[in-house]
Amino acid sequence: MCLAIPGKIIRITEADEKNPRMATVDFGGIIRTICIEWVDTQNGDYILAHAGVALTVVNRDDAEAALDDFRKLSTFNTRHHE
Repeated sequence: MCLAIPGKIIRITEADEKNPRMATVDFGGIIRTICIEWVDTQNGDYILAHAGVALTVVNRDDAEAALDDFRKLSTFNTRHHE
């Protein structure tokens, strides 16, 4: 089982002879570099990523709703462990 997290592509670095196509992705304020070699994406797209690899493009509304749910879970978890 895996947990894929939605994030917004903020910058793309095109592939070269040594490196795959990569993107800088914002996961609700956490910035990570993700391989997007096998997914057709552009700046501003939302993707689902797992283990540093983009799995698919998702629509903005679904991605933002999922990120909001993660924030709510984080707040709930913080309140119940104080």
